[in-house]
Amino acid sequence: MGAILRLSFQYIWGNVLDYQSNRENLNFTSSAPINDEWWRGAVIYQIYPRSFQDHNGDGVGDLVGITQRLDYIFELGVDAIWLSPFFTSPMKDFGYDVSDYRSVDPLFGTLRDFDLLLEKAHSLGLKVIIDQVINHTSDKHSWFEQSRMSANNDYSDWYVWADAKPDGTPPNNWLSIFGGPAWTWDSSREQYYLHNFLPEQPDLNFHNENVRNALIDEMRFWLERGVDGFRLDTVNFYYHSLSLQNNPPISPEEFNETIAPGVNPYNFQNHLYDKSQPQNIEFIEHIRALLDEFPNTTSVGEIGDAQRQMDLMAEYTKGNKRLHMAYTFELLGGEFTPEYFAKIISTMEEKAKDGWICLAFSNHDVVRHVSRWSPHGLEEQFAKLAIALLLSMKGSVCLYQGEELGLSEADIAFEDLVDPYGIKFWPRFRGRDGCRTPMVWESFAHMGGFTSANKTWLPIPADHLAKAVNIQQQQSSSVLNFYKQFIKFRKQHPALRRGEIEIISAKDGILAFRRFTKNDSLLCVFNMSEKKQIFTLPASTKYEDIGAPGSVKLTGEQLLELEPLELHISMAINYW
Repeated sequence: MGAILRLSFQYIWGNVLDYQSNRENLNFTSSAPINDEWWRGAVIYQIYPRSFQDHNGDGVGDLVGITQRLDYIFELGVDAIWLSPFFTSPMKDFGYDVSDYRSVDPLFGTLRDFDLLLEKAHSLGLKVIIDQVINHTSDKHSWFEQSRMSANNDYSDWYVWADAKPDGTPPNNWLSIFGGPAWTWDSSREQYYLHNFLPEQPDLNFHNENVRNALIDEMRFWLERGVDGFRLDTVNFYYHSLSLQNNPPISPEEFNETIAPGVNPYNFQNHLYDKSQPQNIEFIEHIRALLDEFPNTTSVGEIGDAQRQMDLMAEYTKGNKRLHMAYTFELLGGEFTPEYFAKIISTMEEKAKDGWICLAFSNHDVVRHVSRWSPHGLEEQFAKLAIALLLSMKGSVCLYQGEELGLSEADIAFEDLVDPYGIKFWPRFRGRDGCRTPMVWESFAHMGGFTSANKTWLPIPADHLAKAVNIQQQQSSSVLNFYKQFIKFRKQHPALRRGEIEIISAKDGILAFRRFTKNDSLLCVFNMSEKKQIFTLPASTKYEDIGAPGSVKLTGEQLLELEPLELHISMAINYW
């Protein structure tokens, strides 16, 4: 095992004063006062625990490994980390099938390991957000094991059960995102149960008050332990229509592939009755009331509804009694064009004036954005432009581990796949394994410094090793160092963290917008094309360079020349 894995307890935990000193030396400034809505405009770093750092040598990442690497995350300059599920689970969906909400799966460590991680993160000034997967449980959860025993016990109505049609088929036409019907027959109860995902992930019945209260208690457990907030998985899936009415087919003009691949028949339905029900609002408000008992905590909801994502985001984050923020899938797919981005920004501004979005280009569910969008041969330049654009848009930002290295989607052979989603729809859809491969820390170390094991749970691509952390840390022009520089730049400008946004131009490969507060205004221009473009600066305003990383400097002329994938950011000097 490499030296980094042989760190002593003393080195792992270090001295809190040293961390405070390091933070001052790095000079990360925040536009927000301490504890004043820290989440608004925050940069959050998502950690997929299986793939971040393995401490115990079993080829799978764990909590102690994450703790060892928190200094690295701190040096990026982010405000918080988001931990994907680490709870006890049979791992049919790699932790998104929880069998005990209050315990840590032995694969990842212990509750004590989590407490130490939390302590270390807080000593560095990092907030800790954890996943809450409460739409469904594992079929091995004690609640479901009792529910399936009979139709007349204390837990019989905790899940969504329904009788078969007279011909024995499921009660309606609802489909699972992971393929096939959303109903599975249970021979013990002689009924079908609902699952929007795998059959091993039965949906909880949110119409049952006991279920809602129990879930609030599960979340309270972690808040009392000191977490700073929750990422709420599939937040619009909680309620189903009691009518069990068939979903109608989707019209051709409404068909899209933002939350499921094109080969998945799930896209063929207009999901009016199996999710996104109006009762969801009341439970979201219940969650917010819980969070408000714990000052300075936050929530971010995942919204998956191909036809109504922005409407739901606006509705779920409206005011101060619902979610603090939410994210949709429009920018986790879609097109990398000025027109597409301008449409998303304009729609967000129109529909969510009283809400707040969390932006991301990559996460654990989608193809890495460098592979989705980058022109061939320009991946490094593209990665820099993309993060500059993301950090210049209005909203909070989620980064996904490895994107700061410019990692591409891994090409995983079928025999190495473990994702049931990818196995089901292979080869047209290869699943989510390609974005979940282990982090690469040291280019020439065994398994990239991730583990001392001879085999990792997913293979490490050879081309990723050339982009390892230790190499990029030494290169001033690396993607990693550009991320650090732009995160720092964002924190220095309140207009980027919390300001308003106004589209100026979205054509000929150029996306230009203004970010502004009552005190200052920034011009942000991005050449999203592979061709040289010329942008005409607004004639009514004078601008000055402000040292934005990668920004093309002003020449004093009205015309701004941008080579492919170049950007320009300047400040108005006669603002207001």
